[in-house]
Amino acid sequence: MQVIPAIDLLDGHCVRLHQGDYDRVTRFSDDPVAQALEWQRQGAPRLHLVDLDGARRGEPCNDRAVRAIIEALAIPVQLGGGVRSAERAEELLGWGLDRVILGTVAVEDPDLVRRLAERHPDRIVVGIDAKDGRVATRGWIEQSSVEATALAAALEGSGVAAIISTDIATDGTLEGPNLEALRAMAQASSIPVIASGGVGGLTDLLSLLSLESMGVEGVIVGRALYDGRLDLAEAVQALGEGRLQDPLRLPLA
Repeated sequence: MQVIPAIDLLDGHCVRLHQGDYDRVTRFSDDPVAQALEWQRQGAPRLHLVDLDGARRGEPCNDRAVRAIIEALAIPVQLGGGVRSAERAEELLGWGLDRVILGTVAVEDPDLVRRLAERHPDRIVVGIDAKDGRVATRGWIEQSSVEATALAAALEGSGVAAIISTDIATDGTLEGPNLEALRAMAQASSIPVIASGGVGGLTDLLSLLSLESMGVEGVIVGRALYDGRLDLAEAVQALGEGRLQDPLRLPLA
């Protein structure tokens, strides 16, 4: 299971939102490139970028930082936030992004997702951000009537590389991932799932390992890394080598 650090960009800075609330912002760094290089140094297998301005406005706002990060890193980089047209997706892939994440457009124009996935195998990912089981769109500002699991099921056979499943209620809270919701998403289709939201430490990563056999192949981590509650190098090594164990179940010496 991959541990994927996240960099959320707002006005060119590295930030984290609490439960997707743009009025509850914590700024962690003013140098996104330096932060990206640090995650790479600690062993990140890939980097997850989010253009929060783009997600809210529907247009690119942090392209300078995004391009600088892509050019500086040797590991794969994926980006989501405000990608709502084929032209924009093609532009980003042309810069060297490994994967483009589509969110709002997966609800509003699912045929576009399928066309892009067919044209770019293994490079199109769908982000399903849910609140109370329903998909939120446009930077989590609007909530649709679409059930998250129904959207996942509809993507079966579309050719998308993965689904990033985010539970908005747990995002940025450090209170643990929503395992029930993740299990439902994994059961809804055969598309690999990447968990996002709520991870507060190694114990939470351990809890996700129980879903690995169901198709949960990665986890995106943000605030826990920036707060120092989770060491990326340790987490990558532990999950990568399958050595992470529940201390409560270790045999007594």
